Amino acid sequence: MTQKVVFSLGLLFALSPFASPPVALALGLIFGLFFAHPYLKRSQKLSKTLLQICVVGLGFGMNLQEVLKAGRSGFFYTAISIAFALSVGWLLGKLLKVGRTNSYLISVGTAICGGSAIAAVGPVAGATDDEMSVSLGTIFILNSVALIVFPFVGEYLNLSQTQFGLWAALAIHDTSSVVGAGAKFGAGALAVGTTVKLARALWIVPVTLSTAAFKKSGAKIKYPWFIAFFVVAAVVNTYLTFGAPVYNTLYDLARTGLTVTLYLIGSHISFETLKQTGVRPLAQGVILWLIVSIISLWLIMQNFITL
Repeated sequence: MTQKVVFSLGLLFALSPFASPPVALALGLIFGLFFAHPYLKRSQKLSKTLLQICVVGLGFGMNLQEVLKAGRSGFFYTAISIAFALSVGWLLGKLLKVGRTNSYLISVGTAICGGSAIAAVGPVAGATDDEMSVSLGTIFILNSVALIVFPFVGEYLNLSQTQFGLWAALAIHDTSSVVGAGAKFGAGALAVGTTVKLARALWIVPVTLSTAAFKKSGAKIKYPWFIAFFVVAAVVNTYLTFGAPVYNTLYDLARTGLTVTLYLIGSHISFETLKQTGVRPLAQGVILWLIVSIISLWLIMQNFITL
């Protein structure tokens, strides 16, 4: 009963205007670490669906021209960074003696878009439930850290909205955490980070197909189709301007829904999750993430990566 009351109070706070994405995530983490989740399976399913709906809703706050510009400009950087992350991840996995499948999933999650990439690639890579749990646990832990740490680093280094959005899209794993960090830093960072990250997520398709071809797997590929609806929402917002009041409302609801989603995601992390993650896969994930984060930040600050 206590767990249900505490969870419900946290959920109500996440719905309130006083909550912000980082605070909601932090509250979720505190709950997950110190209380048994009373609705774990339902919460996991709801958070996944709600995240996709919120990403679509955020499309009503985007201008299509900005979306296309970000996706087109970020294509080259994305291709290079994905190849780099996969190569370094493979090397770290060898050095740290991480299981081949775990190492690959962590590398793919870091290179593309976190949990979504792992969920898509895992089945065709022949990953077991334990391997999926370990890889997802590693990514979710780092997502939580990034969502809290990145905005502070961005403010300390006085990054512009565009610089921070680019950095978040290139260095933070999941779309949810990119959106959360971008929303915390500013509207410009949110627009750039979301569009570049969604364009990056398109790489799930070729990477998953390549994995299936290499493994000769017939498993069904899971693709995040909500990206297409995000683009549709951006098209509507850009060209059907007579509905602006409605679009603004949908955008605001999506931001509130995102805060709730991050609370739910945080509540899924428990000490058991940390135990399952283990030391070596977590070490690989942390080192790879730090390398990608530091190098991409330096390149952005030196104007080698721009929009």
